[in-house]
Amino acid sequence: MKRSKKGMEMVQVAILIAIAVAMGVIFKTRIGNFVTSTFDALSSSGF
Repeated sequence: MKRSKKGMEMVQVAILIAIAVAMGVIFKTRIGNFVTSTFDALSSSGF
């Protein structure tokens, strides 16, 4: 019983990682634009 529970946890972690990677690929340009605009705003404000 304990072994199958550990296997299920591994499957859940793998699914979460796959979802995170997929979201990163889907929103890559938006995230990049957000980071760029944020750093541009910080550098122009003299921070």
